[in-house]
Formats: sequence, C-alpha cells, structure tokens
Amino acid sequence: MKKKIITGLLASVFLMASSCSTNPVTGKKDVMLMSESQEIALGKEADPQIVAQFGLYEDPALQRFISEKGQKMAAVSHRSNLNYEFKIVDSPVINAFAVPGGYVYFTRGIMAHFNNEAQFAGVLGHEIGHITARHSAQQQSKSILTQGGLLLGMILSPTIAQYGQEVSQGLGLLMLKYGRDAERESDRLGVEYSTKIGYDAKEMADFFITLQRKQEENGQSQLPSFLSTHPDPGDRYTTVTKLAAEEKRKQNLTNAQINRNNYLKMINGMVYGEDPKQGFVENSVFYHPELKFQYAIPTNWDYQNSPQQVQMAAKDGSAMMVLTLAPGANLEEAAQQTLERYQLTASEAKQVTVNGMNAIAMIADQQQQQQTIRTLTYLIQYDKYIYSLMGITAANNFNNYFQLFSNSMQSFRKLSDPEKLNRQPERIRIVTVNQSTTLNQALRNNKIPEARLNEFAVLNGMELSDQVQAGTMIKVIGK
Repeated sequence: MKKKIITGLLASVFLMASSCSTNPVTGKKDVMLMSESQEIALGKEADPQIVAQFGLYEDPALQRFISEKGQKMAAVSHRSNLNYEFKIVDSPVINAFAVPGGYVYFTRGIMAHFNNEAQFAGVLGHEIGHITARHSAQQQSKSILTQGGLLLGMILSPTIAQYGQEVSQGLGLLMLKYGRDAERESDRLGVEYSTKIGYDAKEMADFFITLQRKQEENGQSQLPSFLSTHPDPGDRYTTVTKLAAEEKRKQNLTNAQINRNNYLKMINGMVYGEDPKQGFVENSVFYHPELKFQYAIPTNWDYQNSPQQVQMAAKDGSAMMVLTLAPGANLEEAAQQTLERYQLTASEAKQVTVNGMNAIAMIADQQQQQQTIRTLTYLIQYDKYIYSLMGITAANNFNNYFQLFSNSMQSFRKLSDPEKLNRQPERIRIVTVNQSTTLNQALRNNKIPEARLNEFAVLNGMELSDQVQAGTMIKVIGK
C-alpha cells in the first residue's frame, strides 16, 4: 500500500476509541475498531491496490458470472445493504479472499480447481460470510497495522523463514488470515447462503478434499493459501456435510443445484498455472516476454511475480531482491525518489552500464530499531522505463550477499530469444470422454504426461482409479 494511504488509514482507525456494536450475524455485542463507514472506505482504498497488484483476469463471461451469483447471494446475506463487488484476479494461486466493505476476490487458480457451480457458490458464501460477520474488518485493521511497519525490514527479521510462503504465493493474499473460529463461522455462513440461492452446499465440503489433496501433492511449503490457516480439512468436510444436510431440511430445498457441465464449459480455455507473458522463470533466469528483458535470479530462491513487482528471497529468509519500475524522468530523479520512498541513506552511488544500458548503482541503509538494513540497488534505463533491482539484507550480512546481488543485477539484458518471446500459457481444455474408462486412461488418451497424472486427477476432483462414464466432461490441458 502507498505510505500516505497507510498513514491516513492508521490514523482514522487507531485514533478512535474502542466501541461496541451489534454483530449482524450473531446479534451479539462486539468490540470493533472501525465503523461501517470506515470499513467501506477501507475497502475502497484497498480495491484498486489489489487490482493493480494482481491484475484482473480478462474473461468477461466469467467475470459476469461471479458478479451475478455474488449479487444474488449478497441480497440474502446478513448485510445486504453493502455495495458488493466480485472480481477474478489474474493469479495462479489457489485462493479466495475478502476485504472490508463488500469486496470479494477469486483467483483464476481457484476457479480452475472448482468442478461445478455449487463448489464455487459455497466458497463465495464463505467469503461473503467473512464480510457479514465483520471478520475482514478486524483482520484488515491488523494487516494494515502490520504492513505500516514493514517496508524493507518486513522480511529481514530473525523470523523471516515464516514469510517463505508469502514470497512464493502472494504477499497480499496471505496477509488476510482469520482465526479458526472465524473460519468455522464463515463455513456455516457459506452453507447457509449458498443453500438460500439454490445450490447443494455439500459440494463445498467436497472441494475441501480437493484442497487437502493439493496440499499433499505440493507439500506443506506449497500449502494452498485458502487452506493455510483454516481448520483441518477432514474436520471441515464432516462438519460442512452435516451442516449442508441440516440447511437443506431447514430451507426445504428439494432440488439443490450442482451444475457441473455448465461450469466446466465456462472455464474452457482458462489460463492454467503461470502465464508466460507476465514473466516466468526457467533454469534460474527470469524472462518477461511483454517487456522484453531477462535476468538471472539466485539459484534455489523462492520467487513471486505480480504485475507490480517480482520478489525473490533466500529460503532461510536472510535476504531478498525486488524488481520494480522506478519513478522519475531520468536516472538521477529515480535514484533520489528511491532513497526518499524507502527512507534510505546512500553511502555510495555511481554511474555504470549494464549490457550497454545506462544505470546507477548505489548502496544505501535504512535504520531499523534493532538493526540496520543495507541495500544494493541498480537503476537501469531500458526502453521507455527505468527498472529498479534492489537487493536487501541485514548490514552485518551484506558482504555475504553483495556479489550474488551484483551478479544478478548485472545480468539484466534485452530478451531476444523468439522461443521465450512467444511462449504460450497452458490452458484448461474441456473434453468429453467417448467411452467408459478410468480417469487414468482418459487422461492418458488426452496426452497428459505420466508425471502429471495425479495433478490432473486433483484438478478434476477425482481419483485416477475412478470410473468415468461415456459422455462425461473432464479437464485436460492444451495451448
């Protein structure tokens, strides 16, 4: 978030006295740090920043679908007075999240892993539940307070290792975490709201199994962020299954909708995984086909790419690098604004060239309460932009990372390899099985490699041994 915005929001939120208000869901008195109007204002401030960070996924039909379902569900929620907005952001991470005031986001990564409308509707209700029960207002306050003191020092504390997921899966998404009681309440609300608009809420429970399998497939370090702070998925499955049956009886819903084929047809052609045009890593080199540059990244470092920046971090959390666009009409202005923006004091700066491009290299410090942060920054003039590559570590560790930072920054160059420039993303393709067989065989018939069979079984919400009847639609991958 922009520093001025953070400062203004902190002042408006934390200078006010604690006050009690009635929770719209429970009817009980809660201690809240912000009024509804402040909550709405906070959401309006956060929304453009979230869109800028991740970008919107360009699929008008799918965006229209989630907006229509979202508005229908919002109308039966406990806070139908809010002006809700529902958006798909262009990220392969499996996640859905909400911010105060009625803003709900789904990544294309989670949309790819739903296998019917009912699964989507359950998670949609869960996220609306965070808003109606005011979980997001409470957590966003904590998030802003935390982020306000972060800047460069955030991931350089002795406990940096805990932020490894944030580097690999998206800092903004993972800041929005709730306690387990809040998650259980939102599960209950997801069941209630999705049932109210006619869907079979049992399907949300089935989706938890997909998430659990994704967790097992990738290991704990690559835990889907929608799962990361939630109750145990096995417990959630049992609880939500029971709640769904109770809610059906309560609402006398006799024809609960699932709508599998309709949903699969909607996501046919969706980008799956990383989109190369936004940048990709191969053999420890980051390539950006649209902006036509490349540079080496340290081997075995985690990285996270977004439209605004590329973050790279050592697995032990002792250092990081960030690539962004630098402000300023020329290199000198960019250097000055970089120092001011991050409250840095330069100890050395010089004009250099990087593979024929004019650049400024500078070493600068930021004083933290308990330590000094030292940075090496290369500001590189290329095409119509100035790129900032900043390496960050503790001052007493800087000499250990200086050469690694420098080598990466000096490798920045024009990308001219046609194969990299024209790299196409994988896309979900929906095919119809011609004859009854196992999912394993159906995937093999569609040229899914052996090493990826389990990945696609999870993507389809099935086991490889499951029987697939003729006429069944399944997800495979194509270009």
